[in-house]
Amino acid sequence: MPQLPPAPGQTTPVQAHELARTGAAVLLDVREAAEFSAGHAPGALHLPLVGLAAGVELPPEATGRTVLAICRSGNRSRRAAELLAVRGVEVLNVAGGMGAWAQAGLPVTTPRGGAGHVI
Repeated sequence: MPQLPPAPGQTTPVQAHELARTGAAVLLDVREAAEFSAGHAPGALHLPLVGLAAGVELPPEATGRTVLAICRSGNRSRRAAELLAVRGVEVLNVAGGMGAWAQAGLPVTTPRGGAGHVI
């Protein structure tokens, strides 16, 4: 019977922000395009869960790095983290997603650099 990788771990939004800010990890937002455009964490890469589930490769900036999967509430990113773990990616799910990120007072931006909001 094939052995499955261990379930991905979790991190808090504050810890994820620090890991991304220092370059220790990269944020991967797995929400849909409209959600990402409305507001995302600064520097986050975007790859919707549907693409990830279909086998789309990670953006080059994420290759070989620890990935912090984030969505709106933490459910889609948990699934994304499971998919990435099977691929052998070192990944953590950001607990509570962008909702918890914004509640923690962390920055939310738009693709043009303006103030964003979580939808």
